[in-house]
Amino acid sequence: MSIWKLRFSMLGTLAIIIGLSTLFFTVLLSLTGAFDFLTLAIFVVLFNIVQWLLAPYLIDLMYRVRKVSKSDDPKLHEMVERLSQKSDIKMPRVMIANIPVPNAFAYGSPVAGTRVAVTKGLLETLEDEEVEAVIGHELGHLKHRDVQVMMFVSLLPAVFYFIGYSIMLSSMFRRRDERGSSGVAALIGMACMLVYWVLYIFTLYLSRLREYYADRHSANIVEEGPRKLSEGLAKIAHSSGRMRRTRRDTGNLSSFKSLFIADPDHAELDTAAITQARAFMADQKLVEEVLRRRVTTLDRVAEVLSSHPNIVKRLRALQELA
Repeated sequence: MSIWKLRFSMLGTLAIIIGLSTLFFTVLLSLTGAFDFLTLAIFVVLFNIVQWLLAPYLIDLMYRVRKVSKSDDPKLHEMVERLSQKSDIKMPRVMIANIPVPNAFAYGSPVAGTRVAVTKGLLETLEDEEVEAVIGHELGHLKHRDVQVMMFVSLLPAVFYFIGYSIMLSSMFRRRDERGSSGVAALIGMACMLVYWVLYIFTLYLSRLREYYADRHSANIVEEGPRKLSEGLAKIAHSSGRMRRTRRDTGNLSSFKSLFIADPDHAELDTAAITQARAFMADQKLVEEVLRRRVTTLDRVAEVLSSHPNIVKRLRALQELA
């Protein structure tokens, strides 16, 4: 996918989400004339903004994240500092999450500042050059302000979800003499929930596009970036899939999975491309094993409901950049 096609797709998807949200919200208010819905929408927006501002502290608690000083890990600090300069952004705080699953994420807010975190499992699983490419990807998210963009876009489906839920709930407790209006309210509530799902699907699609965009950023600022990131992603998918089958405590990673470089919920599907017998094959052979896999209908359906691209398609896109 070319850079201009990628940017056009992102802008087009963002325009569709905003346009549909505005259209359906206008229709909803004109049909009901209910100021309460507008009040509820404002409340949902304010709640999500507060959540976004405080989310970094919650993430630090959930994933046992700690700040790493330059003296603690000079090599990791040097990577982040050098790649931040190449990305033309202010160097974020360097963090390590004390969890075994190999992954990385960028996050932050105006209150907490920007942060890049790598998991303990990532540092143990990947080679230094692959960690460098993963950090380049995460810095791409900060460069493109993906945290802010996805927060804004996620507000719109949330508004319709809470409005639809409140309408359907209130229609269930109306008096018998109001059954007629109750039925209409239930239909409006169901329509809002349908709008929520439509917007949610578009939001996931935008998230996947922005993952490709961050991959491209890493490929541009890291020497031999496509190869290094491909190998890193293949290893992450394989290791995460094996851990998910043997450990039950990996389920709590799903709370903020859109932040991660790879979706932990789809790790088992991704790792199906790599057999257990070849767990210790050479890095490039591992990538080739994934690339030989055919993308099935099940893979396509799973991707529609994922915030991250299918691993095979993602590696193919990196091969084109190489």
